[in-house]
Amino acid sequence: MPGRAAPMVEAVEEAPVAPAVAAVPPRAPAAVRVLAKPPVRKLAKDLGIDLATLIGSGPEGVITRADVEAATPAVAIAPASSGSSMPERYAVLGRPGIAPLQGARETREPIKGVRKAMAQAMVGSAFTAPHVTEWITVDATATVELVERLRARREFRELKVSPLLVLARAALLAMRRTPIINSTWDDAAGEVVIHGGVNLGIAAATPRGLVVPNIKDADALSLVGLAEALGALTDTARQGRTQPAEMAGGTFTITNVGVFGVDAGTPIINPGESAILCFGAIRKQPWVVDDEIVVRHVTTLALSFDHRHIDGEAGSRYLADVAGLLEDPATALLF
Repeated sequence: MPGRAAPMVEAVEEAPVAPAVAAVPPRAPAAVRVLAKPPVRKLAKDLGIDLATLIGSGPEGVITRADVEAATPAVAIAPASSGSSMPERYAVLGRPGIAPLQGARETREPIKGVRKAMAQAMVGSAFTAPHVTEWITVDATATVELVERLRARREFRELKVSPLLVLARAALLAMRRTPIINSTWDDAAGEVVIHGGVNLGIAAATPRGLVVPNIKDADALSLVGLAEALGALTDTARQGRTQPAEMAGGTFTITNVGVFGVDAGTPIINPGESAILCFGAIRKQPWVVDDEIVVRHVTTLALSFDHRHIDGEAGSRYLADVAGLLEDPATALLF
């Protein structure tokens, strides 16, 4: 993959739902000319799907990859019984586009494309930059309340407003006090490059694998502009249309594992960058406020950074500033 590779975990939004496909009675192959591109025909053959039984959702009735995948029968895990053998009790479910094998003990898929590039980049990053990861648990109740107020405002009504938008804004503002977070270690030149603008990467799960498109000069955008850019980035990634130029030149990345219900992680730094921020799920939990236990919206943030040039003091200050902005968004006026 040209440009940046994806971090260990990522995702911005839930996976897109494949379009519904209606089945029709089988037709004789000679009776109807099935419209489908060669890769789609091969996929259908691999999955054992008769293209003549599908109605295409593409232009002029062309059968698409999504049509074939949606028509693939699900393979369930059979309940164990005392008389069943091991192959009968288990079924291995492949990834979308990989034929599920009933009773198979394993399934294999080639390592290529985005997945291969991501693997190579992550191994290179993990064994080149000494990673340090710090964690902080945050009362994000004020952020959740702010999101609800923003959604009701006229300028945001056509935009997607989520806690990720507030976190992204907080991450950008906090860099004003700790600019070393937005930097690159240039080993060849023997220099640390501190970038004047922030190309904010958002790790996204796509049909091709994990990618990290970035918003150019995200720090120069208003909150409305940032919401528009996040929405456009997400839509493009969902459709698998992210271009190499959109993944090149990133300077800092956010990975949102919270959309999967995960609390936190220890993400690997995107090559060419110096830090990555992991955003966990926001959950209602007991929290102490004024010596009383109350229910609050709580999340966990994790920051991995390159310890060659970002020391613990800088990393801790940056993470604490981001957390403080989530706990009290009004403090953004101080940055």
